[in-house]
Amino acid sequence: MIDKKIVMSGIRPTGFLHLGNYFGAIRNYVKLQNEFECYFMVADLHSLTTHPDTKELKGNVHRVLAENIACGLDPEKAAFYCQSHVYETGELYLYLNMLAYKGELEKTVTFKEKARLSPDNINAGLLTYPVLQAADILLHRATYVPVGKDQEQHLEMARTYVNRFNHRYGEVFPEPVAFNYNLDLIKVPSLDGTGKMSKSENQMATLYLADDDDTIRKKVMKAKTDAGPTEKNSEKPDYIANIFQLMKLVSIEEVIAKFEHDFNECTIRYGDMKKQLAEDMVQFISPIRQKASDMLNNPSYLQEVMEKGAEKARKSAAATMSLVRESMGLKYF
Repeated sequence: MIDKKIVMSGIRPTGFLHLGNYFGAIRNYVKLQNEFECYFMVADLHSLTTHPDTKELKGNVHRVLAENIACGLDPEKAAFYCQSHVYETGELYLYLNMLAYKGELEKTVTFKEKARLSPDNINAGLLTYPVLQAADILLHRATYVPVGKDQEQHLEMARTYVNRFNHRYGEVFPEPVAFNYNLDLIKVPSLDGTGKMSKSENQMATLYLADDDDTIRKKVMKAKTDAGPTEKNSEKPDYIANIFQLMKLVSIEEVIAKFEHDFNECTIRYGDMKKQLAEDMVQFISPIRQKASDMLNNPSYLQEVMEKGAEKARKSAAATMSLVRESMGLKYF
């Protein structure tokens, strides 16, 4: 039997998941779980660095679990667990902190950005965020990490800690690399054409997986358009190209071809296009919303998912930490 490559990725339990999360990450996870040994973690400890108030944390964790499973993530195939349920994480995080240096941590883009946004909450956890992230990955000796551009610096730092640990204590960890099936990660444009969909910014321009049908329709109909092209086969403005890009995510080829033809012939009616897009979005999102809602109303099922995921993750973590302690000379009997 050939050993499967190990994949690890984390999901922060903050905000509602949206269309960008699905096409940018979750769809990839669903494909990965069928080909690799996968560990998908709800990063509740990471969220404490910027959201220390935990009153809403349990609800957020449950929603992230439910929405990901509703999108096709299978707890029977992958270990789907909460970061705080795997206690070995804190131990490896401590050891890796001895290999991390203040100067390099202060230079990370995410630390500088978060420190700028929250100058009154520059805590040690925020500074050592990349070390905890490295611990999450190395705990399973993962080789593949599906990440976006904004996390590539953290993955590079994880490789640095691997090399420092292996050089100092002996070969224990493989070097993790970014993996996304050699495809460019999809960035789902916001409905107002000013960037990508976001968990927290410009909520009326973002389609959430929890949005009801009427909210989806209202948001899509407010998408920015113009009077239409005046010359055949002209170039699409960014905000019009965005609508076509959204349509390509959820509509059938014949529908897309029709509106492409109408645009090139200067006969396009954007009102009709947005109505079609709205209905296709409703058809795509509503089954996910319903499945997630059913799970949120069944907390015993979500508890079972977390327990099963934690059991798988702890088994992997325990094997790794046994090697770590032995290589570091921390086994005294």
